[in-house]
Amino acid sequence: MTEPEDPAELPEGPADKPGSRWRRAAAAVGRAARAPFNGAGLLYRIGQENLHFTLPVLNGAFGDQLAARHDRRAIQMSFRRYEADVSVAELRLQPPPEGQVRKTVVFLHGLMGDEIIWQTGAGPEDVRFGPRLQRELGVNCLYVRYNSGLHISENGRRLHQLLTELVQTFPAAVGELVLVGHSMGGLVIRSAGYYAAQEQLFSEAPVASGPADNTPEPALRWLPSLRDVFLLGVPNDGSFLEQNSHLTALILRKINIWPTRAISGLLDKRSNGIKDLRFARLTDEDWQNAHADDLFPPRTVVPPLPGVRYHVLVGSLLKTVDSALHEYFGDGLVGAGSARGRIFRDPAAPPDLLITTRVYPRLHHGTLLSNPEVYAYIRENIG
Repeated sequence: MTEPEDPAELPEGPADKPGSRWRRAAAAVGRAARAPFNGAGLLYRIGQENLHFTLPVLNGAFGDQLAARHDRRAIQMSFRRYEADVSVAELRLQPPPEGQVRKTVVFLHGLMGDEIIWQTGAGPEDVRFGPRLQRELGVNCLYVRYNSGLHISENGRRLHQLLTELVQTFPAAVGELVLVGHSMGGLVIRSAGYYAAQEQLFSEAPVASGPADNTPEPALRWLPSLRDVFLLGVPNDGSFLEQNSHLTALILRKINIWPTRAISGLLDKRSNGIKDLRFARLTDEDWQNAHADDLFPPRTVVPPLPGVRYHVLVGSLLKTVDSALHEYFGDGLVGAGSARGRIFRDPAAPPDLLITTRVYPRLHHGTLLSNPEVYAYIRENIG
């Protein structure tokens, strides 16, 4: 039995036949009626295919509000495999053969990003840093996804807990630990290091003990395993974009008429993670401070960790890197001066700080993640 023919597919008869005109009219009406449904279906398919992109963007913009409402769309910090969250135990890391030293590289994305940026780009042939390092050096490559709308310090604490669980679960398999962060991800790494160091300092403080001291042995920590930190396009001194947004909202609020109040109210809806980028707030105290919204708020100094090699990689839109434009605009999203970071340029820093800075001309913020020269530098210094 043959299916009835769609009027839209019937051959047109002579123009002077009334029946053919009716069939064409009916086909046009049918197409018009189906259009909204076809369009909705297309949008749904596109949304599902790009969910790995749209969900992190939503979290970056409003993730703190989603988390406060316990919305199912709020991302929970986790290691990722096959575009899904996995527990630490599910990673099933294996120790290296006897006599070999294993290295574990952990990647953290930036604002509104996810782990895919470290794995693939525009097409299936655009294989990026993670898979290439794993294939060429045999290192463990792990990827963390997090809610970039939360305070940086909240994510820093959670990363500290996640890395602690990792070394406690697989002490022999982790080996030397390397952390790689892009943009906000580098700030989360620095925040995690701060809280790990604070916890270690507190636990090592002398305490009074009696003759029958039953204090348990300290749990394994991840800081002693940390060897290298790579910071790619990280706004270590803050983001000029967020500084301008904050100033704009402040001025509009001061004008205090209905339109300016409405616009400033909308600007104030941006997430806590975005607001923290203004001056790279890395600790709870910075955003909990009563003067946190001042033009020049107090900021906790978070120094580099001693004995850890820091690699500060800076992009620049310009061919020359000795101009004021380069310092301010840098890679287009992060100024070069901020990416280099005052804390990494302290002439009075202790001698055990190991800091290398590289500037890459004609690279914008995103191409730091796919540039061959950047990859070659990372590969050389991990290997």
